Amino acid sequence: MKKHHLIFITVLAVIIFFYKEYIALNLGIFGILLSVLTYSQTKIESRTRTFLTLFVTSIFSSLAFAWFGDAISFVAVFVSVFLLRFKGTYPKLKPFLYIEVLLLNLFTFLGRVFNIEQWYGKSKERSFAKKLIAIILIPAFFISIFFFIYAQGSDHFANLFRDSELEFQPLTFIVLAIIGFYIGFIFWNFGVERFIFKQNRYLNDDFSGLVKIQKPTFSFLDIDSERISGLISFSALNILLLIFIATYNYEQFFEVTKSAVGLSAETHERVNAVIMSIVMAILVILFYFKKGFNFDDKAKSLKISAKIWIVLNAVLVISASLKNSEYIINYGLTYKRLGVYAFLMMALIGLIFTFIKIQKNMTNAFLFNKMFWACYGLILVCSYVNWGGIITSNNIKRKDFADNYHLVSINYNEQNLLDYAEKTSNSEMKNQLKKRIESYQKESFLSKILYYEFINIEKPKTK
Repeated sequence: MKKHHLIFITVLAVIIFFYKEYIALNLGIFGILLSVLTYSQTKIESRTRTFLTLFVTSIFSSLAFAWFGDAISFVAVFVSVFLLRFKGTYPKLKPFLYIEVLLLNLFTFLGRVFNIEQWYGKSKERSFAKKLIAIILIPAFFISIFFFIYAQGSDHFANLFRDSELEFQPLTFIVLAIIGFYIGFIFWNFGVERFIFKQNRYLNDDFSGLVKIQKPTFSFLDIDSERISGLISFSALNILLLIFIATYNYEQFFEVTKSAVGLSAETHERVNAVIMSIVMAILVILFYFKKGFNFDDKAKSLKISAKIWIVLNAVLVISASLKNSEYIINYGLTYKRLGVYAFLMMALIGLIFTFIKIQKNMTNAFLFNKMFWACYGLILVCSYVNWGGIITSNNIKRKDFADNYHLVSINYNEQNLLDYAEKTSNSEMKNQLKKRIESYQKESFLSKILYYEFINIEKPKTK
């Protein structure tokens, strides 16, 4: 199929799936449709292992949104489907540049859409499309506009159509058509500028093909001075970090905190300090270990000092994780406390890749490329798992279980709470949960969230 066919299919799909519907199951189906179309339109030689992996994750992300319909699942679908499309079209382009490509196309839509020859084909190929536009689309557009104007001016005119079975909403139809065209145009007709291809060669993981010349960062410093500066910096930072680890662990595990609120504030402050420390540590390492400096035979002591610093930062991450675990044991699970684990895990992954970069003399781009995929993996994991159910099933065993908090602030835990309400004979909670679940189950097919379809509710017996 040609680009304009795919764009019109996307417009039609958006109208069919989302007209007078909430965003739920329909977005999952839409994501699967785009994934399958992308697979079918991708050349066989471009269907690499990475592409096929992205195809699978796109399908599973779409199913995850159909099941949960939450924000993180939406992000997972969006990222997965666009990554699949970009990887299938430009497989050699570094994934870090896909962000730049997407942003440019989002904001250059109005300029590119009028370049009709580029996406619509030559004039000889437009005979059918011309008839479609002239006979159906243009008249439908004007009829919709004037229908909306007349409906606003006359209640009786509006009621003639409002009371009919169709209940057509022209404004909604037009808005969805515009959104569908915008999504379809960007998805199927995105452009990659030349300067992006030029950037791509500087984002390789290794130094193959590049001149490995040792040059100082600043003109007023020679290479020997910079090497000594790095050795002194890392040696001093190692001593400073050792002192910080000692005081940090003493404050965390030996000082007595007065209240749960105080412990919460201290935990988050210390975790923030750990994450900031690790980010700065990685930036300092990237500053010293760049380009030909990676191959300096005289920098062995500097590399050893940097590796020691990475290991000490990893110890700091483990200390923060242990404190967060202690906090969870004492006060239970929450989304924020799980988020602390996620951030600390990403920090640890960053340290591991930084260690590999130094050990194997990789480029700075190696770290950014690997962390891009690590962040994508984190998004996928977060979208596939029912964290609300895990939080509730863990906390429900505690004596201080806050049922109202889990009822209001935790999502997708209705089955756990129904069982809890049944055991504790809490009829008020049970009725509240039933009303919530029934409201989701009464939605039309495309507006359903599948999670609620698999919760059994006791139906009242009919006489």
